[in-house]
Amino acid sequence: MPTDTPNRVAAIDCGTNSIRLLVSDVVGENKIDIVREMRIVRLGQDVDKTGHLADEAIARTLTATREFATLIRTLGADRVRFCATSAARDADNAEEFSDAIEGIIGVRPVVLSGEEEAKASFLGAAGDLPVARTLVVDIGGGSTELIVGTGDHVEWSVSLNIGSVRMTERYLSSDPPTVAEASDCMAYVDTVLDKVIGDIAPIDLFVGVAGTITTVAAHTLAIPSYDSDAIHHAELKLGDVSNACISLARMTVADRRALPFMHPGRADVIGGGALILDRLIERLPLHTATLLVSEHDILDGIAWSLAV
Repeated sequence: MPTDTPNRVAAIDCGTNSIRLLVSDVVGENKIDIVREMRIVRLGQDVDKTGHLADEAIARTLTATREFATLIRTLGADRVRFCATSAARDADNAEEFSDAIEGIIGVRPVVLSGEEEAKASFLGAAGDLPVARTLVVDIGGGSTELIVGTGDHVEWSVSLNIGSVRMTERYLSSDPPTVAEASDCMAYVDTVLDKVIGDIAPIDLFVGVAGTITTVAAHTLAIPSYDSDAIHHAELKLGDVSNACISLARMTVADRRALPFMHPGRADVIGGGALILDRLIERLPLHTATLLVSEHDILDGIAWSLAV
């Protein structure tokens, strides 16, 4: 458990589509967030096809890391942890990427396994949730994590190689996607889910985290701009969420980019993530009619791990 000695920690989550920084003061059971930053760097560009991190994707990520390193030094973080996930797991040049990151930030990246990524996501999301049998879903750019637990205890988790970038690159090449492309994407997601759905007992609390789900939530709420306060712990009817997913999947990239809450770096891949969420809602054994959305996720879990 965290100690009563104040710790200023810096957590970095480097995913397939974005890299994010959280600097927090952790004292005992309390975490006070100082700053959250995100850059869309698309580290996983074409990794599904090539198994290799592209030079231009690495360059974008290193630029963002330099910005984060300056901010971390300015804020005086005592401890830093840099975690990489799906794209780095899949890439044959991840070691070279890690060498470059270590030269900038001063710590070597930890490439999380799918199980480690899932547990960190649950830890980040569950801290301020009611105690109930909970399923946390984290749809990333390269993978999707499903985690079942109660309180801070994880009883089951799985990491699936379906994500917004991966599904878009593999299936959704048209703008907007054709019906056939979307159908093929959903059929593949169903095939992946078929292998794990039977392992999940009925769920009382369904929680969604990370950029795909928070963006779908913004669309469901029809908010005039991205508003973390409005999104965090919003409780949304599953039917409304599914309608929002299909709506986003049918749009052109330009129409998505014109939405007032849409980050421009998500506009071209949100359709793939939205179709994953729609299939999860359709297939999961849920004892609830709502999705609880959380702005707290793997990044918060990494921060908590630094305070132990």
